[in-house]
Amino acid sequence: MTDAVTPEDAVDRENQLRDNLRAVRERLQTACVAAGRAEDAVTLVAITKTFPISDVRALAALGVHDLGENREQELKVKAPDCQDVTWHFVGQLQSNKARSVVRCAAVVHSVDRSSLVKALSRAAVEEGKTLRCLLQVSLAAYGPAEAATGMTRGGVAPDDVPALAAEVAGADGLELGGVMAVAPLGSDPDEAFAGLESVASRLRSEHTGADWISAGMSGDLEAAIRHGATHVRLGRALLGTRPPLG
Repeated sequence: MTDAVTPEDAVDRENQLRDNLRAVRERLQTACVAAGRAEDAVTLVAITKTFPISDVRALAALGVHDLGENREQELKVKAPDCQDVTWHFVGQLQSNKARSVVRCAAVVHSVDRSSLVKALSRAAVEEGKTLRCLLQVSLAAYGPAEAATGMTRGGVAPDDVPALAAEVAGADGLELGGVMAVAPLGSDPDEAFAGLESVASRLRSEHTGADWISAGMSGDLEAAIRHGATHVRLGRALLGTRPPLG
């Protein structure tokens, strides 16, 4: 994540990010209009995994207010450097990393088990902050090909969402924000996100403030928006080909 680039390279990269951001915003606007939703109904969360801090700064300067990481190691480096944005943690989270993530992030999208709820609650209380939590919902039922590989995306089963939601809602330092999911590889994203939309609707009937649906990435954001996504998590469409993990 070093920034050993020339000034000319930096300008070229900023221009590239500006062009990509313009295209992404047009794509989001078009998808919202096609779905019969307000043009600004969806929040872009830029996923900066493996990209350098210079990209984070450039995106913030371009008006991207929500940034996301899926590795605690990167979040704790980047977040202190760029504090005028809302940081989202979107990856699988070990309980022993909860405190580090809570220090840096305002939102965790990947709450999927009781032990993590307890760890996040303890950390939030110790840090004196309120952490917004989204329940990661497993959509494995919509992707049998992915399930057969044994490499599923994780998340809580839809039938178990009410119990975990009640636990988050009752935990000190936590705020239940809604749901998150990733469409399984090989699935029909419309079917998968329709399933998530149904889970989200049931959740809102019991917790009216839990109205976020974090769904949709670079390849399937239109389907997610058709099914009520309020937040999309974009990396490749915005930042380009992802550098290898260091």
